[in-house]
Parts: sequence; structure tokens; C-alpha cells
Amino acid sequence: MPAPRKYPPELIERGVRMVRELRQDTPGRSGTVRQVGEVLHIHPEVLRHWVKKADAEADKHCGLTNAETLHLRRLEQENQELRRMNGILKAAALLFAAELEEGKSTSND
Repeated sequence: MPAPRKYPPELIERGVRMVRELRQDTPGRSGTVRQVGEVLHIHPEVLRHWVKKADAEADKHCGLTNAETLHLRRLEQENQELRRMNGILKAAALLFAAELEEGKSTSND
């Protein structure tokens, strides 16, 4: 059984939203996370973690639907596999080319 959460999801969403709004209103200002944390009685590092996580999720999805995100993930996996296979084929080609060169040099002697 998972440990109970110290902060309810509504508080997490509110804190993240407040930090984003303050950053938008006053860009370049430091101490935003600390200020919001004091108002909501949340430790600043915990709030900073939530904001980073929410920003990463927003960047990751950037308006994509679930189906599009799933399709993108499949394409990325396929691309990774193709790159791996391409590396194997290049290494094999170099090995065969070296064997051919070795065979030519011994037959010319």
C-alpha cells in the first residue's frame, strides 16, 4: 500500500499555477517558488519539484493528444532500434572490408 500523500492534488495544482502566474507577471524575478511556498505552507524544494515536473509534462506533450503521444513514442523507439541496427551494419561492413583488404594483400605477395 503506497504511503499517504502529505499534500492533496488540489494544493499541488494551485501551487504550480501560482508559481507560473507569478513568473509570467514578473519574469526574471527570483524567489517566486519560496514566496508561493510560504503563502501555501509548502516547503520550497517540494514546490520547485512539482513545478519542474509540470513544466516537463507540458513540454513533453505540447498540445499532443494521447494517440499522438503514443504514436510519437513508438516512432522514437523504432528510430532508436534502426540507429542501433545501422551501427551494427556499419561495423560489419568495416570488418568485411578489412578482411577483403587482407585477402588482396596476401594474394599479391
